[in-house]
Amino acid sequence: MTNARPNILWVSFEDCNPTYPCYGDPTVRTPHLDALAEEGCLWRKAYSTAPVCSPARSAVITGMYPISIGTHHHRTNSGNNYKSLACNYQAVVPHYVKCFTEYLRGAGYYCANNSKTDYQFDAPLTAWDDCSGSGHWRNRPDSDQPFFAVFNLGRTHESGMWEKGVLDEEFAISPENVEVPPYLPDTEKVRRSIARNYTNIAYNDARLGELLAQLDEDGLAENTVVFHWSDHGPSVRGKRWPYEAGIHVPMIVRGPINREPGTVCEDLVSTIDLAPTVLSLCGVTIPWHLQGQAFLGPRTVAPREYVYISRDRYDEMYDMTRACRDSHFKYIRHYHPEYPYLRWNSYRNRHPIMQELIRCQAEETLNEIQLQMFRESRPAEELFDVDADPHELANLADSPAYAEDLARLRSALDGWIEEVGDLGAIPEETMVRNMCPDGIQPQTRPPVMVPLGPSDFGEEILPTEDTRFQGPLRVQLQSPTQGASIAWSTALNETWNLYTGPISLAAGQTTLRVRAVRIGYQDSPIVEQQFVVMAEGPVAPRTGLPPRSPASHNPGTLLARYPSTESDIPSRAVPAAHPPAPRADPASDEPAGRTTASAITHPAHRQTTPAENP
Repeated sequence: MTNARPNILWVSFEDCNPTYPCYGDPTVRTPHLDALAEEGCLWRKAYSTAPVCSPARSAVITGMYPISIGTHHHRTNSGNNYKSLACNYQAVVPHYVKCFTEYLRGAGYYCANNSKTDYQFDAPLTAWDDCSGSGHWRNRPDSDQPFFAVFNLGRTHESGMWEKGVLDEEFAISPENVEVPPYLPDTEKVRRSIARNYTNIAYNDARLGELLAQLDEDGLAENTVVFHWSDHGPSVRGKRWPYEAGIHVPMIVRGPINREPGTVCEDLVSTIDLAPTVLSLCGVTIPWHLQGQAFLGPRTVAPREYVYISRDRYDEMYDMTRACRDSHFKYIRHYHPEYPYLRWNSYRNRHPIMQELIRCQAEETLNEIQLQMFRESRPAEELFDVDADPHELANLADSPAYAEDLARLRSALDGWIEEVGDLGAIPEETMVRNMCPDGIQPQTRPPVMVPLGPSDFGEEILPTEDTRFQGPLRVQLQSPTQGASIAWSTALNETWNLYTGPISLAAGQTTLRVRAVRIGYQDSPIVEQQFVVMAEGPVAPRTGLPPRSPASHNPGTLLARYPSTESDIPSRAVPAAHPPAPRADPASDEPAGRTTASAITHPAHRQTTPAENP
C-alpha cells in the first residue's frame, strides 16, 4: 500500500563540492547523480553554514545556526593537541532546540540514520528509531509506515585524499585528467590527491545507485523524495574556509516535489534549510524557532536573498570569521586580521596538498597567487565578485566601484549576527562554564509516571510498590527538566519510543521503562514500574484496590526519593581551563548564562514563548 505522506531519503557525500558532470565538470563519471538530476531538480547555488563537519552537521540536525546554539567550535567532544583548551564537552543548546527528527517521529515517521552524527553533542535517544551502521528503512516494523532515512557516505572525506587512503581502482581517475586550481601548485602530488577525490566521488555514486535500486525493488521510488547534499567542501583553502571551495555544496532533489524533471534552479539555498524543507514536505508543522526556511512543499517561502557562514575554533586554534553571500557577491569579515591565514592545524597538515604547499613555499617555487595562503595577516574585510572571480583571488573591498555592494553585504551580515545572537563573541571557556556549571555536565532528572484511569485521577506519581490498577488505564509522563524529551519502552519491546502523549496500557501485566533526555545533558536514570491492569468494568471505589503505600498517595513524600536538584545527581566531570563560575540560580534546570545566548536575541522571543514539551 502506498503511503499518502512521502518517504524521505537523504544520501549525503562528505566533503564535496558540486564537481559532477551534471554541474558542468566532466572529470568523473557519476551516472546515478546525473540521472537523479535529470529526474529531479538541481540547485546551482547551495551552501553550507560552516566549512567543517561538526558545526555544519549541528545546523542540519537542529535547523539552527551553530553560532546561535553554541555548536560553532570544532570539535567540542574530542581531544586535540592543546590539552588546556576548554573542549571535551557536550554542547548544551537552548531548551527548546531538538533534533528535528523528533518532530517527524512524533508525526509517525520511522527515522533511521546510517550512521555518522558528529553534532557536537551525543545523538539523543529520542532522535532516531535506529542510529547505527545497519540503519535502513527496511528495518521499520511496519512496511506501510512512512520513513526518513539518512545515509552518510564517508569515502569522500578529506582523509580519502591522503596517500594512505583507500582507493578503488575500478573508479580511478588519472591525475593527468584533473584541473588544478590556480591557488595550488601544479605538482604530481597535488594532482594525485585531487584525482583521489574524484575517484571517491565515483565510488560514492555507485553506492547511491545501490540505494536507489533498493527503493525500486521495494516499490517505493514513486513516493520517496530523495535528497543529495554535502556538509561542506574538501581540500586545502576549501574545507575550514568560507571561500567557495569550502562552502559550495551540491543539492539535488528527486521525487514528488512539484518540479519539472531536469529543472535547474538558480535560487540560493542553505543546508540550514534542509530541516524545515523536510518538515514541509511531510506535512509537519515547522517550529517557530527554526532559522532555516522551506524551499519545497506547502510551506515554501520566497527564495532567500543571502546565505550566511561562520568559522570559529577549528581543532587547536581559535579564529572568528563571518561571511554572507548573495547570488553574485561574497563578503567575508575577519575578526582577527592580525592572524596569519594559516593557523596551525595538525590534522589539516597531514593532507598531502598542505604538505606540498609547505614544501614549495620553503623552496620558493610558489607564485604570487599561491603565496596568498602564507600571508602573515589578513584584510579585515574581503569582497569578491564570485561570478567573475570563482576562485576568489581579487579582493574588491577597497574598490570605490563596489562600495555600494560592500555596504549592502555588511548590513546584511550585521543584521544576521544580531538576529541569531552570535555566541562567537563569548570566550569558549566562559560559554562552557555556563553550559556546565562547576565543570559538571548537567543531567536530566528522572521522569515521573502519572496514572490516569477510573480510580487514578492524576493525583499521584509513580513508581510505587503497588502494581494493580483498574482499567482502562493511561500513563502520563512528565520530566522536571525544562526542555527534556522522554523515551519509553516495555519489557516485551526494548525499542525506545518517543513519548508524545499518554500511553494506553492493555489489560494484563506490563513493565514500563522511561528516561528523560535533553541535548547536551546526560540521560536520566531509567525509571521502571510494573502495571497489572485489571479488566475494564464498572468503576470500582478506591478502596476496591489494594491500598497504595503512603508515599504513593503523597507526591511530596515520593518526590523525596528523587534528587531535589541536578547537582544531587552523579554527573560526568567536564575539564575546565579556569576555575568555574558560580551558578546564577542553583535551583534552575537551565545553565546560567543562557540569557546571553540566541534565546534572547532571536526575534521570536519578542513575540511568543514556546510551549513546554509534554
